[in-house]
Amino acid sequence: MVETTIRDEVLQVRIPNARWLVTGWSGGYHDSDVAYNVSVPEGWDRTDLGAYSRERREAAGFETDGPSLLTGVELRHAAGARLDGVTAIATVGLSNPASLPLDPDGTAPEGLVTAGDADIGTVNLLVGTSRSLEDGALATLLAGVVEAKTATLQQLSGFTGTTSDAVAVATDRTGEPATFTGSATAVGDAARSAVRAAVKASFESRFAESEPPESVASADTGIRSSRQAALFEP
Repeated sequence: MVETTIRDEVLQVRIPNARWLVTGWSGGYHDSDVAYNVSVPEGWDRTDLGAYSRERREAAGFETDGPSLLTGVELRHAAGARLDGVTAIATVGLSNPASLPLDPDGTAPEGLVTAGDADIGTVNLLVGTSRSLEDGALATLLAGVVEAKTATLQQLSGFTGTTSDAVAVATDRTGEPATFTGSATAVGDAARSAVRAAVKASFESRFAESEPPESVASADTGIRSSRQAALFEP
């Protein structure tokens, strides 16, 4: 059972007996009952991300340690969706969008950001399944979640994501085992559907009274991957 709690702009997602696979600064595999999504204030410039996340978590009254994601999006825009034992929670911001034109023109990147840059929107996802997965299946699930996020955002905004997106996926190690989690499996399809719904709902909440950027050039910052790569025959 996935439980969510928000206090003081900190979102805790609790899944008993969970194993997480996380991208971003706290990336890797984690055995923890909880994971967090922490909304940072405008003008935030901390670079000691672990200490900062712990301070925010403890100030909000969350004592259990776990991996943390960071976002500039206020948590009133968080949205969740459930389907067949999969739960997805999304926060969607696009102040630093990323685009990938199919026919690159060979120009230099328009802008790059690094961890700690202020006013970053970020698309963050926390996704859990009630099924028990081995590490390889959990990695496959993460790939499917990222694909679903990208496809949904591409249709909503024309962007593939942002320069600082992060994803955390979790398995309940006491659940019924599932060997495969690709898009044609029950787990994979449920995850893709839940992510699509959560991302769409968070996007619509975030941009209910404003418009997303029309391009990378019109955004605060971001990246348009327009350089030409050299082809070769393997």
